[in-house]
Order: sequence, then structure tokens, then C-alpha cells
Amino acid sequence: MTFSVSVVIPAHNSARTLGACLDSVYAQTAPVHEVIVVDDGSTDRTAEVARGYPCTLIRRTPNRGVSAARNAGIAAATGDILFFLDSDEALTPDSVANALEILAADPACGCVHGVIAPEPLFDDGPVERYRVLHAHWWRVRGAGVVETAFFAQAAVRREVFERLGGFDERLRDSEDLEFSDRLAPHYRIVLTDRVAARHDEEHRLWPLLAETFRRALVLVPALASARRGGRRNLTANSPASVATAAFTLATLPLAPWYPVLPVAGLLGFCAANGRLLRFVARRRGPAFLPFFTGVHFLVITALLGGAAVGAVRMLLPARRAATGPEPGTATATGTGSGSGTATGSGTATGTGTGTEAAR
Repeated sequence: MTFSVSVVIPAHNSARTLGACLDSVYAQTAPVHEVIVVDDGSTDRTAEVARGYPCTLIRRTPNRGVSAARNAGIAAATGDILFFLDSDEALTPDSVANALEILAADPACGCVHGVIAPEPLFDDGPVERYRVLHAHWWRVRGAGVVETAFFAQAAVRREVFERLGGFDERLRDSEDLEFSDRLAPHYRIVLTDRVAARHDEEHRLWPLLAETFRRALVLVPALASARRGGRRNLTANSPASVATAAFTLATLPLAPWYPVLPVAGLLGFCAANGRLLRFVARRRGPAFLPFFTGVHFLVITALLGGAAVGAVRMLLPARRAATGPEPGTATATGTGSGSGTATGSGTATGTGTGTEAAR
């Protein structure tokens, strides 16, 4: 079966990476029917870069997030297969061809998504090297039929969106997990290392930790939703790794009296990540291990903090619902809900969109 492929690239302030991204698309071994760049309210040279390529450029203001940008690309696309690619990634040359081969061989498969390459798109330092190595490791280990899709580099049949609708535009983070909850009951999802992309990751430590914390805020609700549906989400860290990090943090205040406890926790953390650390040593050498291990521990610390805050936020509304509203709050609650709906509708109506063919 021959598929026509529309590549959809959501972009926001992506002038630095968009050229490399588009170069990789036009270097694919499989023919691409069309390339659509959705400029989501950029304030840099993103649109100018896109105009240097034979792609369709959709410009939207104000910035509304990746879900809205992808949905705009879906609406404009005409291909049988929509291949989503983030603007800070560059595909290996046979990624599209490999995705099409997997889809053609399995009519029940609705989505094929790929892995992060172990080398960054632009090498900006050791924090970025940590990030791509870890991302590559856990995705490759999870390859096969899965119940979670990540759309940074993913091929999806058009019929999927005709049946399920688009991405939830209320979400700027974890939109992949929400869509996976709708996708998995109806279609097979395949994660494969035959689709791969070099990623320009965060290269500064503090922004990396802040991003991890923010994304972890929805981790507990997402896992709870998947469990209710009888599904398992792909996870970047093993339960043993998270548990030993939590134990180490919990025992740190006891270190002056029982120093063996946090030391045991750290040793357990290293043991829980043994295969990951051996992979890192092979790729970057043993000298990189202390730095990698330290950053990895900090990242999981941020993850634990975000997950804890997210769990509290999830439980508080449930507790309020169980006990009932306080006197005099019913009207205010109803108004808040209505206001939220009206605002979402108004934003959608008032958004400016322009489409141009960049030739």
C-alpha cells in the first residue's frame, strides 16, 4: 500500500533548530507529500527560516501551545499519514520510510513513534548530553507494542483523528498522555528505534529541573487515569530508581546520627540504575559517570517534588467534593466553571491564523 505523508511541524521561537529539522525532512528516503510548519506565535526568525523551504507555513497568534499547533496542522494536511515532528529535532534519513513500513504491515496499528538519538542535535554541554542519553536509553528499552505514544516524532493514520478528534488544546504539557488514553483502546501503538531523531535538549541544569518539576505535576493524575483504563504508561525511570532516591532524601536529615542510611540509599540508587550507568559508560566513558549520576539524582528529586505537589492538588478537589462546598461558595464555583468554558471558546474564535506557501 502506498501512503501519502504530511509532515506537521509545530514551531515556537525555533529559528535556531528549524533549518536542521526541515533539512532532515527533505532528506528522507521516502517521498513526502507535503510539509506544514505551524508557527505558533513566534517572536524570532522562525517564519523567515520556514520561508526558505518549499513548505506550507501557517502563522498563528497568539501562542496557544503545541496541542493547538498540531491541530492546526491536522486541519491543513491532506496526506493519509500525518507525521508529527518537533521543530527542535532532526530525523534520521529512513525514519519516515520505516514508519510507513510498520503501518503498512499492521492495519490495526494507528501510531508509530520513535526514539531520541543518543547524540544531541547541537551539543551544548554535559547537561544536554545527560538528557539525550537518558531519553535514548529508556525509550529504546521500551520499544515494541506500547500503550503510550509520544508525538515528537510520530506517524499517525489520518483516520485516527477522524475517529478520536485532535489534541486537547487545554494542555501545554503531557498532551501525549491524554491523547494516548483515547488512542490505546482503539489502535495498536508501536514504539520503534527504526524511527529516530537527534534532539536539541535543555542544556542548563536549573531550567531542566524546573521543567521536570512542572511536567511531574500531572504525573500522578496521568498514572491514575491509565490505571483506571487498565493501561500502563511508558515511564522514564524504574520504580526502584525512584524509591531509592526517595529513601535517600528521606534519610538525609538523619545523616549526622545515622550516616549509613543515606549512603545506603545512594548505593541502592546506583544499583537500581546499573544498566543505565553501564550504557552511559560505554557511550561517554567512565569519567562522565559521576556527573551523569549526580544530575540524574537531582532530576528524580525534582520529579518526586512535582509528583507530590500534583498528588496534593488532585486530592484536594476530591476531598472538597466529598465534604461538599462551604456555605456561600456554590455560586462562585459555578461561575468559575462557566467562565473557563467561555474563555476557551473566546480564545479559539479570536486567534489569528494565516497560511502561506513558502516556495
